[in-house]
Amino acid sequence: MILFGQILEVLIGGLLSGVLYSLVALGFVLIFKASGVFNFAQGAMVLLAGLALVRPLDYLVAQGVPFWVAVVLGLVFAAAVMTVTAWLIERFVLGPLVNQDGLILFMSTIGVTFILEGAAQMIFGADAYPLRLFPTDAWFLFEDQFPGGVLVNKLDVWGGMIAGVLVAGLAVFFQRTKTGRALRAVADDHSAAQSVGIPISWIWFIVWLVAGLVALVAATVWGTKLGVQFSITFLALKALPVLIIGGFTSVPGAIVGGLIIGAGEKLAEVYLGPYMGGGIEYWFGFVLALLVLMVRPQGLFGERIIERI
Repeated sequence: MILFGQILEVLIGGLLSGVLYSLVALGFVLIFKASGVFNFAQGAMVLLAGLALVRPLDYLVAQGVPFWVAVVLGLVFAAAVMTVTAWLIERFVLGPLVNQDGLILFMSTIGVTFILEGAAQMIFGADAYPLRLFPTDAWFLFEDQFPGGVLVNKLDVWGGMIAGVLVAGLAVFFQRTKTGRALRAVADDHSAAQSVGIPISWIWFIVWLVAGLVALVAATVWGTKLGVQFSITFLALKALPVLIIGGFTSVPGAIVGGLIIGAGEKLAEVYLGPYMGGGIEYWFGFVLALLVLMVRPQGLFGERIIERI
């Protein structure tokens, strides 16, 4: 019974941690699904959004503004920053590269990454800033069934609920709205979308704006977990196996991929780590992603791509 309780605790913790990875992966999926561009800058966007939130929040609280009023004002300011960022990226980076090869667009997002990282730290500072928007203590569940109960972190539960709301909202956006369908058309063929009157510049602005707002949501959770600091940009690397497993074009796949990676990492860390050495959680997800690539290259929920020559 004690062993089963330990396994259940590790599994629940892993699944909820995986959902936090999915919050970052959703930004990748959104841009790739809507524009066919792999956005390497998503991690930097999370950093920028987090700094644009926490710095005004700290200032307002120091001036005596009630905390939750300061939070609302900070979120509004951060959303405005992400709106301006989306416009600048579309206007000066992606706009001039319309109809260019996908590799060129990918390389441009690498350049955007370094620009956002440098600008964010130059404007808002490069220190680590604590952010406490969600509770970080834990519940002890099933104490009657298992000695000591099962430890569940409240922050992880909040992250899971937020991710669920985002997935539902994005699914409705892509399937039920005119703009969502236009985004999918642009991703399939830029030239064809232009020929039927779809304004690509406006569509790309919308998708980068929505991805920026998703990055802001991810920043609220990860900033509470780790603090807002430069290392948040490396979340992009943690999201890669999530994308590979779930599929680059699937919003629900980002969640499922995150659950698989999170649970796999935690179980491997606890039960394989003592025999294989430390640090297994850093590479185990990539091994899982490699196995999926060998069987299903487009991911578990990705769309099969058929090219006719």
